[in-house]
Amino acid sequence: MKKTISLAGLSLAILLSGCSVGYYEMEPSSYYELNSAMDANEQTGPESGDSFDTIKENPFVKVADNPVSTFSVDADGACYAYMRACLRTRNFLPDRNSVRIEEYLNYFTFNYADPSGDETVAINAEIGDCPWNGGHKIMRLGLKGKSMPDNEIPDANFILLIDTSGSMSGEDRIGLIKKGVCNMLDYMKPTDRIALITYSGKVEKVLASTPVSDKAKIKKAINSLMASGSTAGGAAMKMAYDEAVANYVKGGNNRIIMCTDGDFNVGVSSTTALTEMVESYLDKGIYLSIMGFGMGNFQDSRMEQLSNHGNGTYNYIDSEEEMMKVFVNERSRFFSVANDTKCQVTFSPSVESYRLIGYENRVMSKEDFENDKKDAGEIGAGQTITALYEIVPSQEYTADTKVASFDVRYKKALGEQSRTLGLEITATSLPASSEFSFACGVASYGLVLLDSEYKGTSSFDLAQQLITPGLAFDHDGLRAQFSDLITLASKARR
Repeated sequence: MKKTISLAGLSLAILLSGCSVGYYEMEPSSYYELNSAMDANEQTGPESGDSFDTIKENPFVKVADNPVSTFSVDADGACYAYMRACLRTRNFLPDRNSVRIEEYLNYFTFNYADPSGDETVAINAEIGDCPWNGGHKIMRLGLKGKSMPDNEIPDANFILLIDTSGSMSGEDRIGLIKKGVCNMLDYMKPTDRIALITYSGKVEKVLASTPVSDKAKIKKAINSLMASGSTAGGAAMKMAYDEAVANYVKGGNNRIIMCTDGDFNVGVSSTTALTEMVESYLDKGIYLSIMGFGMGNFQDSRMEQLSNHGNGTYNYIDSEEEMMKVFVNERSRFFSVANDTKCQVTFSPSVESYRLIGYENRVMSKEDFENDKKDAGEIGAGQTITALYEIVPSQEYTADTKVASFDVRYKKALGEQSRTLGLEITATSLPASSEFSFACGVASYGLVLLDSEYKGTSSFDLAQQLITPGLAFDHDGLRAQFSDLITLASKARR
């Protein structure tokens, strides 16, 4: 049975936990909850204790029955980094329920053009042959958020919410957090602000909101962190949101950056109750980024749901290089240039049926597309989003035939009225681009790891072959690294 807690009950539990000037403190004997609060469909991965929601793949849909497909963008990359950790450190393939193909695709930056004019998003599309199903086609959709130099990004109001419970002990967890945050500080503006809240058996405000001009003070607080005790995550999130609201920067980047393995075992810990709290702050203009750490007790399902419901993004940190990628090299992505971004594809009769690859938990109803109150995903500055449809052509499918209309709605800022973009997609006899081939290679690899019923002739060899043309666009070396991971996967155990 799914355990639910109302927002009123959540607030009461937080109040009952007790609070003082510096921290919210909770009694483990009164509020200790194990994983009984977790949803029944959460699964255990290859590493005992790792938990993922069950993936139920999108099926083929006949155009005659429903020509319109709608989904929210997903800018997360957590599952890709988790897969990499499985292969590198344990030599096993990841749990199939951890394989969200959209996160594999969106881990990479694609070679898409920046938006022009007054828009902060650009869209593009192309069609080519499906490499794993003869006679089928793949339609690739692309979006790119406006790139911004550091001096144009608004001031940040970051609340670092750090899990310092015993399960976060070790250089691959609390050690990585210290290194990553200290590196990020060296690239932030003096006028940016940082607050530090930690949680274990108690929730403590280690550092009130402090300008980065006082970087030495912030680093001293970060480097003092130690991991021990149980995990009072619910009260910690409440304090973090309160701190964000108290130091809100109008027009700025107001964001909670939560670093955890997701195991909240003291106080309010059910995914449902935590999600309700996160949603209650949506209209206050505060974003939530979650950084997942560790194996053996990793609660992916909880962290992904919280980020999905909290104007958030979700990454998994498996190494120092990933900390540098997220906190330094791609730090501009912490600033959202497109909010509540939704895609809608309307297929023409030239398509018999279609299947959206991945995005299973991002599918929306047709009516949600024009509903500005419906929450959807964010795109950071310079970030690219890729989605693939496998389509079965009808007898009307010929070169230059209209295949689909691709429409996008997004808001420049939370609370604003949405803007619309549109693109007509036609069939072509021209060869597909190297970016198309790379995207297909990533998807084919994911289909193998999923052991998908739709994988066709997908294999590790096919994935390696498909990504090769795209290795030329690899300014950060991540595509070449992916090639090495495919080789590792072909030799790994499950």
